[in-house]
Amino acid sequence: MKLSILLLLLIIPGSIGIAYGHTVDAVGEYRVEIGWMNEPVVSGETNAIEFYVSPMDPCPEITDPIKCAESQEFQNGVEGLKKTVKMQLIYKDESITLPLSPDHNIPGKYYAFVNPTVSGFYQANMLGTIEDTPISLSMHPPKVAERAYIEFPEPSDITVQQMIDGHTALIEDISDLKDSVNNLEETPQQMDMGYAGIGFGLIGIAIAIVALAKSKKN
Repeated sequence: MKLSILLLLLIIPGSIGIAYGHTVDAVGEYRVEIGWMNEPVVSGETNAIEFYVSPMDPCPEITDPIKCAESQEFQNGVEGLKKTVKMQLIYKDESITLPLSPDHNIPGKYYAFVNPTVSGFYQANMLGTIEDTPISLSMHPPKVAERAYIEFPEPSDITVQQMIDGHTALIEDISDLKDSVNNLEETPQQMDMGYAGIGFGLIGIAIAIVALAKSKKN
């Protein structure tokens, strides 16, 4: 039983780490979708957030508009939104407004080109109007990964800011692990599972610390 739990702890994080996809939402009678053009997306590389807009078919059996939109595919895209919709990209307390560039081969598909210089989660606020429907929607594309983690055979120079961000993330992970220990209920089974997960978490943090140290040395 314990062996099965340990295997799940090893497999699940890895599966989450390689999961990529687009985010779908609904605005009035329209289905909207965003996602990175090149995935996996890494910091320090020019990329673009893709934005799709298409009419949404009615879903009599689905009351949630988002689930209705998720049940459908992009088709019959809405054109002419270059001048009426903008993307405000936000990272923590910084933001930039990006224009949309239409895809000349796929009506209803647009690009907002950007070079995400820092790893982490970004927020994309879609603002304007889709034909006669106002849009003020916050969407979240998949996380931007740290470029140094996928470089081969050796990572390139890491900027000071990237090192600071890496150390900050490690400190936050350690703090989360401490909170997990404090919140564990005093039962043998939960304690075994909790400590197993914490043990693997500490191993991952140790590996990350070593990687950062080597990068700083180089």
